Amino acid sequence: MNFHKEKLLTIITESYLEEHLVRDINKLGAKGYTITSVKGKGERGIRNNLWSASSNIKIEIICEEKVCKKIIEFVKANHIKNYAMILYFSEVSVLKH
Repeated sequence: MNFHKEKLLTIITESYLEEHLVRDINKLGAKGYTITSVKGKGERGIRNNLWSASSNIKIEIICEEKVCKKIIEFVKANHIKNYAMILYFSEVSVLKH
């Protein structure tokens, strides 16, 4: 089996930002993404998805490191100070087709 190394960038944030982030990550070079509804507790309190103002999403993007860094820098400059948000990335092995 042939695998290649990529980065998995995960963004957990308020669902309000979904349209904005999808538009921006596409412009920054992401070829795809997965979005799921999530709930949990963090520095800004409990996010339980009981109403739209308290709902969160998780966006997962598998991409090259340079694209990952561009997205991180953009989100850092434009969103992270004003919204409940956490970003993290790791290396993943992706099966080549």
